[in-house]
Amino acid sequence: MGRDLRLRIKELYERNPLSSKIVRAIADLMGALRSRGVSSIKIMNFCGTHEWTITYYGVRSLMPEGASLIAGPGCPVCITPGYYVEELAKLSFEGYHVLTYGDAFRLPALPGSKREFRSLAAAKLYGGKVGVVYSFLDALRIARSNPSATYVFFAVGFETTVPSTAEPLFSGAVPENLLVLTAYRLTPPIMRYLLSEVEGVELGGVIAPGHVSAITGYRVWEFLPKEFGVPTVVAGFEPLDVLLAVMIILNQAVRGTAELVNEYGRVVRPEGSLHAKRVLMEVHEVVDAYWRGVGLVRGSGLALKDAYGRNDAFRELGIREGGYFSDVLPGCRCGEVVLGKAVPTDCPLFMKACTPDTPYGPCMVSSEGTCRIWAENRYLLGA
Repeated sequence: MGRDLRLRIKELYERNPLSSKIVRAIADLMGALRSRGVSSIKIMNFCGTHEWTITYYGVRSLMPEGASLIAGPGCPVCITPGYYVEELAKLSFEGYHVLTYGDAFRLPALPGSKREFRSLAAAKLYGGKVGVVYSFLDALRIARSNPSATYVFFAVGFETTVPSTAEPLFSGAVPENLLVLTAYRLTPPIMRYLLSEVEGVELGGVIAPGHVSAITGYRVWEFLPKEFGVPTVVAGFEPLDVLLAVMIILNQAVRGTAELVNEYGRVVRPEGSLHAKRVLMEVHEVVDAYWRGVGLVRGSGLALKDAYGRNDAFRELGIREGGYFSDVLPGCRCGEVVLGKAVPTDCPLFMKACTPDTPYGPCMVSSEGTCRIWAENRYLLGA
């Protein structure tokens, strides 16, 4: 174990001395499983922020033999279709001002795209009208200050970020010169898809996303233990939260039960945010949606309802919705990484043709992407 990793683990224990006791309990529980003939168990940490915590603090190195943590599909930028990027890049040369979050700025478009359409960053480099904003409120301010121009906001994210556009749309605060290209995705459907339709992924537990659950409520994850028999813990993002989640899952595995536990009770409630959910569903309708590198996932997307059509980029600009476009870049294994079927170091492009400074695949672009997280902490991983 390298010196830097030892320092991170030391910091983990100093932040909460209870951590060392939990690590010992995890080892004991894994020992109990082995005595019953269970030699290994895979626990998926859904969220990219969980993956950062696990990697940064060396939590994997604390797992006993047979217990492994695998990253899941919790990076919204990573699974956003490249088709959207290409369409927005084209619009930036046609008089429209495209506004995007920083994470999506370098997201690659479709394979074979013209050089100026390969990403929004490339479009800006070649003269396209592209701007980076921190929030939808920034987009509102910019659009209001220049009513003669038409802006298109690239709305990427899971349930956590949907209210940021839904609330202004619901209240009528969005001007007509600001269009929204909705690329939002819903998280429970992808887990149902992963467990029911993806071969080669056997999970002994799931650490469900805390931020998402603050909006949706933790009950949306009840189907995981009830239908699939997978112990599930909604967890916060401190190292102790993750360790507690692992301990709870292993304890259920030892007892032979599968239950839903809300470890993140300081933030997440059973019903979530009733107001946010009401506004979200008032503005949107649930649709089937494409996940980059994964495929079509039933009931996993959101589209603006007709009442909000004047701000819908798809309808106002005639952009085709759909996504049966081949947007997997040659040699890139990002799709397998988000499904837990591969780790970044399995990809031959990792830290060669694909680095944080020169990202090739979508999993290297976002701060929540597993490849980006592993790359920035590779000295802890020995990669």
